[in-house]
Amino acid sequence: MTHLLRMIVEPGFFGNAPVRVALLAGGVVALVSGVVGMFTVLRGQAFAGHALADIGATGGSGAFLAGINPLWGFVGIGVVAAGIMEMIGIRRPRGRDVATGIVLGAGLGLAALFLYWDATFSNTTGATISVLFGSMFVISGSTAGVIVVFSLLALTVVGLLYRPLLLSSVSTDMATVRGVPVRITGLLYLLAMAVAVSLAALTIGAILSTALLVGPAATALRLTSKTGLAVLWSGLIGIAATWLGILLAYDSFYWPPAQHGWPVSFFVVTLVFVFYLLAQLPAVGRLSGARARRARNGG
Repeated sequence: MTHLLRMIVEPGFFGNAPVRVALLAGGVVALVSGVVGMFTVLRGQAFAGHALADIGATGGSGAFLAGINPLWGFVGIGVVAAGIMEMIGIRRPRGRDVATGIVLGAGLGLAALFLYWDATFSNTTGATISVLFGSMFVISGSTAGVIVVFSLLALTVVGLLYRPLLLSSVSTDMATVRGVPVRITGLLYLLAMAVAVSLAALTIGAILSTALLVGPAATALRLTSKTGLAVLWSGLIGIAATWLGILLAYDSFYWPPAQHGWPVSFFVVTLVFVFYLLAQLPAVGRLSGARARRARNGG
């Protein structure tokens, strides 16, 4: 087993401080993205998640210009954008999509301006790459602590809203009849999703963070029809993709010929995609179907 680990893990992996911080921050972000992303898929709000991810580039690039931690820019603009989307949208899905598109267009316009200023007037090197594609190996220990706090807040919101959120995701009309405050529930969930996407933007980049939000959840729903179990699977799949991505990115520094290393975000989104494809295999589908039948039959 030790020999096998040496073949897979390059020297110094577990003793490297940036790697340990990346494993902590990336694992926590993957977990919260998987849990929140489950309801994103159930509610059909993948477009909203994608929009918030792209708008995150506005906050991240603005934070670099202001000389502050990009995390505050990602989270700040995400929460504001989510509030505006809910405020100007209406309850019908088409109305929500229109509101999302309007906010997305405005956010991308500002992102283009800020990224241009970052490249021409700022002394910060690599700002554009960090905003768009993430920088997991340069996350500081203090930033990782803030990530944990924001993740706990998002998970707490989803946990407190679990039943009304699930009911409103299945049927808005049924939730309204049962006295669920649908609009408030939707707003609080959208804020939790904004936080999850913002944290993912810091780790794997603004334009790729949707992969962690949607991919693991969609994969989990192929493995089980039980929502609670699917939430667990989604978080575990996200963590597996992130930790394996960090390992491969670290190992890539030892790959010939250039030895410059490949980005973590590439490996993470590729693994998420591979996991989703594997879940589509007929054998996996038959296994999931057999489990569902046993559950219905009480054994």
